[in-house]
This record gives sequence, structure tokens and C-alpha cells, in this order.
Amino acid sequence: MSKAGWYLHFREPILTPKGDQLITLRDAGDYITKLPKAQHDTKAWQTAMHCLLQAADSGGPTDFARMGMMQALYPKGDPVYTPRSKDPKWRRAKLVRDR
Repeated sequence: MSKAGWYLHFREPILTPKGDQLITLRDAGDYITKLPKAQHDTKAWQTAMHCLLQAADSGGPTDFARMGMMQALYPKGDPVYTPRSKDPKWRRAKLVRDR
């Protein structure tokens, strides 16, 4: 494991929800290790750490590490499923020819 890899800079700094900036891979790794264990063990954070390790150890692209961090920091909500029984009224209107 080379130390030089951990000091690679992201193309753009990552802003955390608290307003801190993560500039290098090491900053991002330190941020993840300081998370509470329950949050640290989630799939999103494990994926982000995997991408960081790939970028630091294997010389992988730092863009993937940045994307992993951004997805873990700012997760999207769960997809919303709208059943057909709750379609808007205009969808249920019958055409004149069908009456």
C-alpha cells in the first residue's frame, strides 16, 4: 500500500453535509472511519470505501471514488411505486367513442 496513492486529489473537492471539504483520498477515508459503526456498515459506505481503496492502492480512477462518496453522502430516496388504482382521474376518463 503506497502512501502516495492516498494523497491523490479529487478533481473537485467533496462537500460534506456539515460543510467540510474532502480534498484527498485520505480525507475521504478518514471521514468514513469516523462514522458510527451502524452507518459505516451500510452498503453505500462499504461501496464508497471499496472505490477509495481501488483508487489508492491500484491507481484506479479517482472519479469513481468521488462518485461513491457522493452517493453515500447524499443518498436518493427509495423509488416510489404508484399503483394503477391511484391513477389521476384524467386517465380513467372514457373517450366519447367508448361510451
